[in-house]
Amino acid sequence: MTKKCGLLAVLAFGLYVVAMYIYFFYSQNSGIPAALKGTVADPSTFLTAQEMVLSEEFSKIRNFLFFIATPFEWLLYFVILITGISHLFERWGPEQQKWAIWRNTMYVFLLSVLLFILQFPLDYYKYMLSKSYGISTQLFSSWMRDNVIDFWLDFGMAVIMVSVLYWLIKKSPKRWWFYAWALTVPFSLFLMFIQPVLIDPIYNDFSPLQDKALETKILSLAEQADIPSEHVYEVNMSEKTNALNAYVTGIGENSRIVLWDTTLNRLTDEEILFIMAHEMGHYVVKDIYLNIAVYLSMTLIGLWLIAKIMPWMIRRYGSLLKIKHMGNINSFPLFLLISSFLVFFSSPLSNVVSRYQEVRADEYAMELVENPEAAVSTFQQLTKAGLSEVNPPALVKWFRYSHPPMLERINKVANQAEEE
Repeated sequence: MTKKCGLLAVLAFGLYVVAMYIYFFYSQNSGIPAALKGTVADPSTFLTAQEMVLSEEFSKIRNFLFFIATPFEWLLYFVILITGISHLFERWGPEQQKWAIWRNTMYVFLLSVLLFILQFPLDYYKYMLSKSYGISTQLFSSWMRDNVIDFWLDFGMAVIMVSVLYWLIKKSPKRWWFYAWALTVPFSLFLMFIQPVLIDPIYNDFSPLQDKALETKILSLAEQADIPSEHVYEVNMSEKTNALNAYVTGIGENSRIVLWDTTLNRLTDEEILFIMAHEMGHYVVKDIYLNIAVYLSMTLIGLWLIAKIMPWMIRRYGSLLKIKHMGNINSFPLFLLISSFLVFFSSPLSNVVSRYQEVRADEYAMELVENPEAAVSTFQQLTKAGLSEVNPPALVKWFRYSHPPMLERINKVANQAEEE
């Protein structure tokens, strides 16, 4: 039975991969609407012929990889369960209750190492793909260093999560999901508070913006927006990528406005000011609090669904999955599988909220800087640097795009400029 289910799962995944390959490489050609051909939103007006070809190729491959990566993760969890690997990892830990934390640590470490090894080929291919298309500039040693940091940070948080989660399941089998969510609230806020000052600097070097003349302009813009700010930070991303970015991170006194040095090197002051105005728009309309509310709401619903789905699956398929009780730590891959499934299929909803926020931030930036030409050129440069797909298929937009496609953003600011 186990062998048959495993083969069926692999076959189903293989058929899904073939279907996605056909969809992205043979049946999709979004193109540009006829009404927008030749306008500033048409990539042929600001990309070279070679960049157009590379953008189309790169986008198809990235979209394909995105839609097979998560189902591949599901397959791994399923195979780890039905082959008894998860049960074996649980048995290797000490059985005494007083050693529960060490058993959890041992189990999470073994599972994390196995998943890291199994997912490494796909992660490495993504890295080499980005290098081959000129997006990534990161050396392999630096890329591996980031992966090792990711591993240990994820491992540390997973040990805490597993220990608390399974303690709650044993203490309160019916209401564990609510108590887990209640603990998620302060823990998530704590992580958001420390991220800019403790976590982000592990990966990159941050410093106050060196161009003081530009910083003065940005702070003047912040003053117009009634934003209390003393510094703008830059980060040395040119060692890792040619892409451009700027963002706001953190909460409270640890919040930061950050510019990548690639953005500083490739954009004009006017374009940078538009980006900064966009980020200030997120601050002014309190998007960070909306994001927190959406995240916590979806987490509550997700944990409730897991509390309903997971016991049902164990009752019905426990023998196949090698799980006797939900409170056994060897059920953790099932928890991860259901969580990943829910996150994947809820992403269109979270992306709708995110795109709405980005539209509002664009509108705010247009009002603050009153420079539509800079807005258009900024979006064009962002597209050029990342070989972005300006008009993705609907399926890609729903699942991948937390920002509106560049075709929409450029066309909107261009139309707004004409109206003025």
